Amino acid sequence: MYIGRFVVVGPGLGAYRVSSRSFPNRQVVDRDGTLTVGPTDAAEETDNPYVSYNCLREAGSGVVLGNGSHVDPIAEKVDMGYPARDALALSLLSLDFEKDDYDTPRVAGVVTADTAFVGIVRRDALLVEEVDEPTLVATYEEDTPRAFDFAAESAEAAAEEAYALSFEHAVCAAAARVTEAGVETAVENGDG
Repeated sequence: MYIGRFVVVGPGLGAYRVSSRSFPNRQVVDRDGTLTVGPTDAAEETDNPYVSYNCLREAGSGVVLGNGSHVDPIAEKVDMGYPARDALALSLLSLDFEKDDYDTPRVAGVVTADTAFVGIVRRDALLVEEVDEPTLVATYEEDTPRAFDFAAESAEAAAEEAYALSFEHAVCAAAARVTEAGVETAVENGDG
C-alpha cells in the first residue's frame, strides 16, 4: 500500500519517512543538527517547491519533524515558548495542505522526552492530538492519526525501522530519540 510521506511519534521517539512515486532521487542530509530532505546527484532538476525541506529540527527540549516547510515555523514557535499543540495547530492552519495536484496533506510531530503531539492538515480537516504511544499519520490512506506498533528504542533503530516498513516506495528516513540528556538523530538513505 502507498501511504506517501509519514511520521510516527511517541514520547521520546519520532521518525519520518519520505515515500515517493514522483521524486525518488532524494536523501536526508544532516546540516548541523537539522535534517534536510533534498535531491541526490542523480535527481532531475525540478522547480517543485515540495521536494526539498527541513524534515527534523531540534526545538525547545525536543524535536519537530514533518513533510515540508511547516517544520521550520513549528520549531520557531516551540523555541519561542508556544505549547507544542499550539505551535502545530497555528503553523499547519497557516500553511494549509500543499497546493499540488493531489492536495497533499502536511503531517508533523513534536516530541520531547515525556510528551508527543501529532498533527495533520488535509483539505477537509486539521487534527492535532497529544499521544502517549507510537502514533502514525501519513499523507495518503493513513491520514488520521492512529496507534502504531513501532518498537525502536534508539534514533538509528527508528530510522531503519521507518525505512523498512512495508509501505511502498521508500526513499529515505530520519529519526530522533529524545531523553533528558538531549537529542540523538539518525538518517537512513537506503544505500547501505
